[in-house]
Amino acid sequence: MSGLSCHDSLLRLFRGNGSQLPFSRIMKKSTDIRTLKTLNKPQRYSIPNVRGMHLWVRSPDLSKYWIWRFSFLGRRYDMSLGSFPAVSLLQATEKVMKARALLMDGINPITARAAERQANWAKERKKVLFRDFSLQYIESMAPTWSGKRQEQRWTNSISTYAFPVIGALPLEDISTNHIVEILKPIWTTRNETASKLRGRLQRIFSAAITRGLRTTPNPAEFKNHLENILPTIRKQVKHHRALPFQEFPAFFKFLMESGSVSSLCLQFTLLNATRTSETLYAKRKEIVEDIWTIPSSRMKMRIEHQVPLCPRSLEILDQAARLDPDSDYLFSINGRPLSNMAMLMLCRRYQSGLTTHGGRATFRTWVSDATEHSPEVAESALAHSVGDSIAKAYNRGKIIVRRKALMLDWESYCLGKDPMKEQSEQRVMTTQT
Repeated sequence: MSGLSCHDSLLRLFRGNGSQLPFSRIMKKSTDIRTLKTLNKPQRYSIPNVRGMHLWVRSPDLSKYWIWRFSFLGRRYDMSLGSFPAVSLLQATEKVMKARALLMDGINPITARAAERQANWAKERKKVLFRDFSLQYIESMAPTWSGKRQEQRWTNSISTYAFPVIGALPLEDISTNHIVEILKPIWTTRNETASKLRGRLQRIFSAAITRGLRTTPNPAEFKNHLENILPTIRKQVKHHRALPFQEFPAFFKFLMESGSVSSLCLQFTLLNATRTSETLYAKRKEIVEDIWTIPSSRMKMRIEHQVPLCPRSLEILDQAARLDPDSDYLFSINGRPLSNMAMLMLCRRYQSGLTTHGGRATFRTWVSDATEHSPEVAESALAHSVGDSIAKAYNRGKIIVRRKALMLDWESYCLGKDPMKEQSEQRVMTTQT
């Protein structure tokens, strides 16, 4: 018999005092588990009366595993039977008997076991439907997104367009034709929606492939795949409606005449040239003295952004805090942040088609056309990427000071003053003097 000789105690267990007990009676002894557990020397222990079977004690943790060694077509194999004591001596022996029967039929038991597992896994894959997996995926990825709104967009688009076609299908059975069936009706008429939907489907199928729930290629892949089926659509850039900066002081006066929370929130957003979601979900703990630090999770570029706050912004925060003193948010009603429509409705009330995001465009135009501030500082204020990583790291401290000067001028302009005009007039008077 191959393998190392058995430990003396194990031999005594199986052989007694030179007598040969029936194997079934040996395994019924209550002492077999206790004896096997006492084996504490890392090696393989041969099991009497079961040819090729060993109990492998591994180092350094002395964990124990059943092994059956056999030969097939001239090659030696070690077949794992499970760990001890999770798999008992009797169970391990039964596995050897079944494997030996396959071997006698000319079948490699290791190959047969792998094929059986693959077949069982294939059956399990058939049970995982696209609807169930996609909703689980969206829920699992939600913490990485900027807010609840993004999660809702994912759920709504997948539910509206994908579920009617593939919702009840197993992930493994979904083909490229199914994806084309989903996208084709909206690919030319609502291309932006269709493109976002395709990207979401691609990520869902990619996750399914990674988890082993799908073995075939990603059916929603665009490059070298769907691009050969769906027509190329030329996208027309549509900019947000923005006020000319000359009209901005009047708009700001209109907002200041309203004492509502939404008005304060919109003033704060415009004064600091931030995006809607960055302000709506801002919390009081993000403000330290006169610096507002927006966490990366709420930024479009996923990079933390600092905003130097000017006097009017700090006044607005005091007013908002008095309206809802126990809230965690900068702007809220009964502790809950405002809806994303609150500021937009104010813009539309002033002028049809006007958007909150358009205020950023107005700010950028004002910087270029009416000030001497550099484009670098303006882009930094808008949280746009400027320069390489080394330059950005080097200039970060200096730019925050220059940005504070820029935002002071912008605040003065919004409040009806024109610091650039005053400086120009002052230079003219100095020259004449």
